[in-house]
Parts: sequence; C-alpha cells; structure tokens
Amino acid sequence: MERRPVRHLISLDDLTDADLRHLVERGARFSADGAGSARPLDGAVTGVYFAKTSTRTRTAFSAGALRLGSSLVTYGPGDLQINTGETSEDTGRVLSRMLDVLVARTAGDPAEMRAWAAQSRMAVVNAMSAEEHPTQALTDLTTMLRHFGRVEGLRVLYLGEGNNTAAALALALTRYPGVEFELRTPPGYGLAAPIARKAARQAGASGARFRELHTMEDLDPDFDVVYTARWQTTGTTKADPDWRRVFAPFQVREELWETSPKAVFMHDLPAHRGDEVTAEVLDGPRSIAFDQAENKMHSAMAVLEWCLGAGPADGGPA
Repeated sequence: MERRPVRHLISLDDLTDADLRHLVERGARFSADGAGSARPLDGAVTGVYFAKTSTRTRTAFSAGALRLGSSLVTYGPGDLQINTGETSEDTGRVLSRMLDVLVARTAGDPAEMRAWAAQSRMAVVNAMSAEEHPTQALTDLTTMLRHFGRVEGLRVLYLGEGNNTAAALALALTRYPGVEFELRTPPGYGLAAPIARKAARQAGASGARFRELHTMEDLDPDFDVVYTARWQTTGTTKADPDWRRVFAPFQVREELWETSPKAVFMHDLPAHRGDEVTAEVLDGPRSIAFDQAENKMHSAMAVLEWCLGAGPADGGPA
C-alpha cells in the first residue's frame, strides 16, 4: 500500500474539533450507506491486540478493517513478547515495520500506547484504556447523530460510575455547542478530577453545559438521551463491600421516562439486567443500545480510514 502519513488516536485530545466532527459524521455516513465498493485500505495490514475481553469493539474493528480492504493480524493477551519483558518502545518499533495500524485494548495506562506510537510508520488506536474509551464516545456520538440528525443542543443524562466510558463522553460532548451533559454518579465513584476539569473548560469554551452530581434528587426533565454503563467491570473489584447499595438509586428504570418521555436509552454494553438497567428499559421500545452496538463497526471504519490518511486531516468531506 502507498505510504501515507499516520495519525494516532489514543485520546480524544489527539483530535481537533474538526477531526472529531469528521469522524462522527463519517461514521454516520458509513452507518447510512455502508462502505459500498470503496476499499480505501486495500493493501493495508491492521493489527488487533486485545489484552482484555471484548465482543463489540474487537469485532467492530476487525469487520470494519476487512470491509475497507485491509488484511488482519490478531493477537491475544499472551501473544506478544511484552509478556516476557520486551519494552513497549521496542514492540512498537518492530510492529511498525510490519503493520499499518495497531488497534489495542489494554485497560491499563495509556502511556504504553504512547510508547507504541513513538514512531511514524504505524498508527495506534486506543480501543480502551483505564482512563478513557475514545472509540466508544465516537460510536455514541455517531449514534446520536444518526438518530437525532444532530449532536449540538442535545440534553444527555448519564447515570452510574464515572468510568472510562463516562470520561470519553464528557470529553467529546462538551466540545459541541449547546449540549447539556449531566452525570449523576454515586458518591466516591465520579469522574477523575482531571477529566472533570477538562470537560468543564471545554464546555465553557464551546457553549455547552456540563455538571456532575452525586444524588438522584431534583432531576431535570426532558432529556433527549439517558445513558448508562455496567456497574462492575469484568476482572475488577470495588473496595466497598456494600457498593451495590450505593449504586442502587442510579439504576435506569422506567420511571425516568415520566419526566423525559421522548428520551432514548443508550448503553455501551454488555449489560447486566437488574443492575444498572432494568430489562424493561433495555429491551423496550426506547432502547437504541443495539443500534449503538452496530454503529461501533461504522465508527471503527471511520477511525481506521482517518488514521491511515484516507480521510482529510482537516475534517472536511471525504
């Protein structure tokens, strides 16, 4: 494949506002029209490395890469020599001689991905780290754009833990004018302070509204989106043995639609019915969670295209 400039996506901070909008709009276009006969990644080789479990994100990037014409090399958690002491920098240097893009989920420190990205031949995509899940936010905004025809001006309510999904949503939505993004998180389980400060600064600059509260009292009406994520991430534990009692008031239940009757429900999945959301909501007519899951592939296609220089760097029409 012809050598193109590579672009890394390790944090949403790596994107200009124009890039962010381009990726969301391009993902929505793939969702509406499919890839068609275009194969912009013909001849490229995409590496997919997942050190943690994944259904949607791994399949989305694998299927998306294939649909765009790329070949795949896949790695499981025990396949790379980083497990035997090879440095992240050496791993990145070697893989960059063979791959055009590396999509990685580690659930660890994004500094490892930055080390892989310390070369100019291979793009690196963060498919989830401990602090941020940037490609999930791109999927979410793509889904909102497809459903509402806009992101600007939407009122979004997030309930639950201030995890990496919530962090990415906060960093993405607060860059859109008129958006109102409200998080209701259990005490002690909110956004990391640097993320909250960054989101607040962005909201001030863009004309968005951002706030985080730790109670379900005095909830405003007429949200457009109600969003949650699972409370207990696989492989992690919470220090408080009574954490479920603390989380219980933040469960998404049918009663929320009494004051927001037109809202849709979104969830990054997998879901635990009876924990963060009732089955009545997740499987009901207001839920677009499974459309959202499908959009992971369309959004992944937009990301891969952009990272390998097949889309415009300034976010203009592709």
